[in-house]
Amino acid sequence: MPKTFPPHLVADEKHTWWLGERVYVATTAAQECILGVGLAQGADAESLTQAYGEFQQEARALNPDYAPQSVNTDGWEGTQLAWQNLFPGITLMLCFLHTVLGIQQRCRRMSAFFTQVTDKLWHLYASSNPSSFGQRLRRLQEWAARQDIPAVLRTKIQALRQKAAQFKLTFAFPQAYRTSNQVDRLMNYQDRILYAMQYFHGTEHAMKQGLRAMALIWNFHPYSRKVQAIEPHPQSPFEALNGFRYHDNWLRNLLCASSLNGRGFGKLVKHKLE
Repeated sequence: MPKTFPPHLVADEKHTWWLGERVYVATTAAQECILGVGLAQGADAESLTQAYGEFQQEARALNPDYAPQSVNTDGWEGTQLAWQNLFPGITLMLCFLHTVLGIQQRCRRMSAFFTQVTDKLWHLYASSNPSSFGQRLRRLQEWAARQDIPAVLRTKIQALRQKAAQFKLTFAFPQAYRTSNQVDRLMNYQDRILYAMQYFHGTEHAMKQGLRAMALIWNFHPYSRKVQAIEPHPQSPFEALNGFRYHDNWLRNLLCASSLNGRGFGKLVKHKLE
């Protein structure tokens, strides 16, 4: 529904394979729903702008004035440039979890330091305002400077200073996503299906339709009884986002929602490999 379009988004690319070549599934998500999937044959800004542009076109077909306030990414330059190209003025949020994981990877064999630095990083994440964030960051870096750790790890921690400005944006947009978990979980779902089908071996059109089908099934799949018991008792991600459902049966709900109220006309596409 146009009025329920999320103002804050999360975006990332899922690596997959098409006819033996690496391609990227540009996925846009928010509020447990896959809002857009596009195919990019490269990870550069131009390719990703085209892939994420499918979400922009479809969103603005329903709401011509739609302009999200923020998008959380893992910091990949191509992704950030793509979103700035599509929605000038959008605020780019940096995923804090990716920063934590990057530091953890450098000290996995240092068990005591691993635990300490992880605790301090999440203590930094829990800061209540920009001043607190800045102070905790300084304390973290001062502590790291006193530790007997490899230079590459110390450099990684000191690099947090250059990212501080982006991390502090969260205090201006408290409803924005601070990590990319929202899309990471949905890409795990994509990954399981892609692995089971051994990736893509057909036409580009068939691949795009397959990706859209995955998104639809996810958005309308029925929640477990435990989740449905929680107020306001949504039965699917679609209902949780839009606040209503067309039918109690999840499949009929999907069919009603995807019918476009009779506005869409199916076209036969011949599948032929060149």
